Amino acid sequence: MYDVHQLVDHLFRREAGKMVSILTRIFGLHNVELVEDIVQDTHHQALCDWTCGPLPDNPGGWLMTVAKRKAINAIKRERTVRSFAGDMDALLKSEWTAAYTMDNVFLETEVRDSQLRMIFTCCHPALSPEAQVALTLKTLCGFGVAEIASALLTSEANVNKRLYRAREKFRSGGIDFTVPSGQALFERLDAVLLVIYLLFNEGYHSSGSNLAIRKDLCLEAMRLGMLLMDKPSLKGYPQTPALMALMCFHTARFEARDEGLVLLEEQDRSRWDQDLIVEGLRFLSESAGGSHVTEYHLEAAIAAEHCLAPRFCDTNWRKIYDYYIALLRIKPSPVIRLNLAVISSMTEGLQAAIAQLHALEADGSLSAYPLLYASLGEFYFQCGDNETALAYFERSITFTRVPATIEVLERKASACRR
Repeated sequence: MYDVHQLVDHLFRREAGKMVSILTRIFGLHNVELVEDIVQDTHHQALCDWTCGPLPDNPGGWLMTVAKRKAINAIKRERTVRSFAGDMDALLKSEWTAAYTMDNVFLETEVRDSQLRMIFTCCHPALSPEAQVALTLKTLCGFGVAEIASALLTSEANVNKRLYRAREKFRSGGIDFTVPSGQALFERLDAVLLVIYLLFNEGYHSSGSNLAIRKDLCLEAMRLGMLLMDKPSLKGYPQTPALMALMCFHTARFEARDEGLVLLEEQDRSRWDQDLIVEGLRFLSESAGGSHVTEYHLEAAIAAEHCLAPRFCDTNWRKIYDYYIALLRIKPSPVIRLNLAVISSMTEGLQAAIAQLHALEADGSLSAYPLLYASLGEFYFQCGDNETALAYFERSITFTRVPATIEVLERKASACRR
């Protein structure tokens, strides 16, 4: 028996971006609040109808059909008092052409084009980089404000301010709903790739779910990445296949994690998806044609080393360490310093790793980051200092929200007590 609320939330997350994109194509950016109202109303109707009656054979198709019907009703209701998208306004206000226009707009190819328009519109240079990411995660990916705050390591109040300012830009009419061309296209692509990267990370590390992996978010990120890969004008931009490679390598390990948190050294590698690993290697090879190495190249190379090792003990830690050193140069970050410290335990020894972690602890940049304390707990445990290890595991638990991760940490803490 399925849980209707969980199912509707899952499908809403997966389909919300499509609905927002195609409805924005119809109503225009200046009516973005009307678009969001229709999408939320569709979500509410799904909850009501599916709770009382049977689940439709094609839930995603059902949601799009209901959104289309509500859009038609809104057009009839608002056509005398509101303007719609510029190139569609006259067509939608005419009794003769409205139905035909709506049927064409909801074709699958048009939905795909509208999603590309939406993601590039959200990443318009008139918006701040922070607002670009927040707006895309909210409108195209169905993130809640709390999830966006978690993904961007900021407060919910800051996220709300960014979203408000971005929507004001939409209402002012200064932003076009279009995919740019020429150099302008590539100037926005970095922001687009960052959004897809953050979407994948939120699914993989799951700050707001009972599952340590939210496959729906990860697969949605990969689908958006493939939209970019399939656009001819974006061919030859190596960051895109590099990001696709990174996502393939991580997704290949889904089944071995059993919808929970299973540490890398404990995973059954026979359950890794070899087809996805091969696909990741193909994307990684395709990404090698550029003139410089990016963070996506290096993170994909690190993930590839993990996937190619037949056993945990066969991992080429020195190579991974060198990749992290290069990554730290082009993307200075306390999280990368943390990962480098963890890898140092395999190349330089436990004491070197502990010293690096304490340096991070002292500067306060990761004061609420549970992996910092979990790593210190693990290394002190391996050194035989169970009392110190226990204190760090317990501290890590206080900053962790994912039940599967808490379960692993509590198991580690119990081992220290024994």
